[in-house]
Amino acid sequence: MSDVSDPAAAAEFNPSNVDLTTADPRDIICFLNQGDNDYDGRIGLRISALFVILVTSTLATLFPVMVTRIRALRVPLYVYLFARYFGAGVIIATAFIHLLDPAYDEIGPATCVGMTGGWAEYSWPPAIAMTSVMLIFLLDFGAEYYVEQKYGFAHEHAHPNVEGSVTAPTNPSGKDQNPVQRSMSHVSHHSHQFLHSADQGDGQVQQRSTVAANSASVSKGTVDTDKETKELDIETLPGTGSLAATERLFREQIAAFLILEFGVIFHSVIIGLNLGVVGEEFSTLYPVIVFHQAFEGLGIGARLSAIPFPKRLSWMPWAFCATYGLTTPISIAIGLGLATQYNSASFTASVVSGVLDSISAGILLYTGLVELLARDFLFNPQRTRDRARIIFMLFCLFLGVIIMALLGKWA
Repeated sequence: MSDVSDPAAAAEFNPSNVDLTTADPRDIICFLNQGDNDYDGRIGLRISALFVILVTSTLATLFPVMVTRIRALRVPLYVYLFARYFGAGVIIATAFIHLLDPAYDEIGPATCVGMTGGWAEYSWPPAIAMTSVMLIFLLDFGAEYYVEQKYGFAHEHAHPNVEGSVTAPTNPSGKDQNPVQRSMSHVSHHSHQFLHSADQGDGQVQQRSTVAANSASVSKGTVDTDKETKELDIETLPGTGSLAATERLFREQIAAFLILEFGVIFHSVIIGLNLGVVGEEFSTLYPVIVFHQAFEGLGIGARLSAIPFPKRLSWMPWAFCATYGLTTPISIAIGLGLATQYNSASFTASVVSGVLDSISAGILLYTGLVELLARDFLFNPQRTRDRARIIFMLFCLFLGVIIMALLGKWA
């Protein structure tokens, strides 16, 4: 089988005189897919993209974290719900439209790579994505199983009353119930569900994100019962609450988040490299990728904001935000350094991009469909019964999916 990347083989294939009855389809496809370095200058704009994306993606990621961990910052509950569920929709659309589809374009059966050697033996994008999904499932299950074994969780407590540990409930008469027993006893049996219901209530309670906030309020004999105030009053779990409970919850949830950030960062690296070296398409890609990274950062930040970090690790959410914010700008800078040499259409670049996109697609598919949708909407016993809130959450989810899918037309 000839190789158009080899000068001798290229001499055998004459694209201006092709007999379709005898020509090797691979030669035709490889010729059509091959490209040269497209860099066309505009160094000033490319450098500006580095800083614009750094600022927008970092701020978008920090927003949910700041409003949930800085007590002085208060936002309406629906603003936080928008960030959380719009971000979930963005992550799902990213997996399908921005990762799996490009993977087919790079190493799929109809590509030059997909018709070469061992790549031609199988359809690799779905196989790699499926393998990624199953490995992530094992990691997720292993992390949860480890926490159960270490802290003595029992299966009968797999569906606790999570709301009791993150809100200050009242009875119909308006008198305070006894939230100390409700909060602390349920926290002792907490499971993976905490991450997915920390922001949901039934419209009769003011939202709280920490057991410590509840405990402090009850110890003072003051529990907020104003059901008209729909504001988040959220902060990280400080040392005033149960350190053991905080540690358990953190260990359960951090593994799932690391998996999510790992997949998104893979994707951000490829985006940054391409933006640094792309040619005439740069003018279109620039604004699209700014929005793309901002929306994706919103999703990352929304999930990060629900994790109860122990006080000794209070620096960690800010480090995760900075890591995401810096990934694409650093990749753009690398792309600029290779601007006159890098060829995104080369065989090697296609293989690397296709494999990374397939892996990331699997990670985000699992995270989006299992961690975000299934656990929040289907298997969450503490899901809000407020119909208006559910409709709003679903609206934000689908809005995120639709907008991110539309951005896929350009990037």
